[in-house]
Amino acid sequence: MTKHHLMIGTWLKPGVIVTVAFDDEKLTLELVKKTDIHHDEPISWMAFDHQRKNIYGASMKKWASYRVDSPSEIVHTGSFDIGGHPRAKDEDTRTRAIFLLPANKPPYNVYCNPFYNYAGHGNIFSVDTDGSMKENIQDYEYCDESAIHGMVFDPTETYLYSADMWANRIWCHKKIDDQGKLETVGFTEAEGSKDHPRWVEMHPTGNYLYALMEAGNRLCEYVIDPQTHLPVYTHRSFPLIPPGIPNPSMYRSDVVFLTSSKKYLFATSRANSFDLTGYIAAFKISDTGSIERQICLNPTPTSGGHSNAVSPCPWSDEYLALTDDEKGGIEIYRWQDEFLGRVARLEVGETGFGMNAIWYD
Repeated sequence: MTKHHLMIGTWLKPGVIVTVAFDDEKLTLELVKKTDIHHDEPISWMAFDHQRKNIYGASMKKWASYRVDSPSEIVHTGSFDIGGHPRAKDEDTRTRAIFLLPANKPPYNVYCNPFYNYAGHGNIFSVDTDGSMKENIQDYEYCDESAIHGMVFDPTETYLYSADMWANRIWCHKKIDDQGKLETVGFTEAEGSKDHPRWVEMHPTGNYLYALMEAGNRLCEYVIDPQTHLPVYTHRSFPLIPPGIPNPSMYRSDVVFLTSSKKYLFATSRANSFDLTGYIAAFKISDTGSIERQICLNPTPTSGGHSNAVSPCPWSDEYLALTDDEKGGIEIYRWQDEFLGRVARLEVGETGFGMNAIWYD
C-alpha cells in the first residue's frame, strides 16, 4: 500500500472531520473528504478505538463517537453530555470537552477529561459491542482546581496517569473492577511551581513516564515507584524551546508521543504569536525507558496556533504527521538516520483545522 489515510478534527464550529491521504511513494498529501458532523460539535481531540473502527471525539460540550466504514464513510453513532459537576454541561459555562483516551484492553472504555471550569471529574464511558460509546458509568475525582489535558495508561492498563495543568500535578488512578472504574491512588506535585503538566507518555516497560510541561516548556523524566505507583522526578529535564530565549512566556508546549518502536520520542511546543514559530524536539530512548539524549530542537513552519500536535505513524518510525491551525495545515515528516525532513504539506482551508491527526491505514 502506498496511500495512508488520516483523519483530523477542528477547534471551531462548524463540526467537520477531514480525511486526507498520504502517498508514501509520490510523497504527496491530498484531500479525500470533509465529513460534516453536528455543527456545534467540532472535535478538538480525536482517537481511534483499539481496532480503528470507531473515532471518539472531544466535542465542545459533548463526547461523541463515529463509526468508520471507510476513509470517506464516517457515521455519527452518539453524543453524550460532559459529566461530573452539574454546571459542566451548561452552555453558559466555559467548561469544554478537551481530551479522551480509549482503552486498548477490555472492557474498552473511553476515559474523558473536561477542561477549564468545573473540570474536577473525569468521565468514563462504556462502549457497545460494535465500539460505539454507550453510557457514562463513572465520574471519577480529581480536585476542584483540576484541568486535565493528557492521560496515559501503564502497560497493564491498571494505572492511569493524568497531567493536571491548573493543579500543577500528575495524578495516578487505579482500576478497581472489571467494569474499568477508577479510584484515586494519589498525585505527584510538579517540580516547578509554574510547570503546568499538559501531556504524559509512558514507556512500555512501565518504568518511565515522560511529562510535558506547557508553561515550563520542558520535558521532565519520571520513574514509577513500584510500591506506590506514583511518578518520581529523576531531576532530568530537556528544553522544548531554545534555552535562554528572551521571551519564554510567548511559548506553550503541546504534546509528547513515542514512536512505533518506542526507541524515539517526539514533543512539540507552540508560539502565542503568528510572528513566531513553534518547535519540534526528538529524543533517543533507551531499552529501559530512560532518555538517552536530545537529538534536535527544530522550528516548525508556523506557530502551531492551538495545535502543533505531532502524530507518529503507529506501525513505523519512518513517518509522522504534524498539524497546525494557524494556516490550517497538515504535513508529513520523514524520520531517517535521526534526521527530520518534511516531505509533504496540505492546507485544507477549513475553520479551526487542524487539531490532531490520527492514522487510519
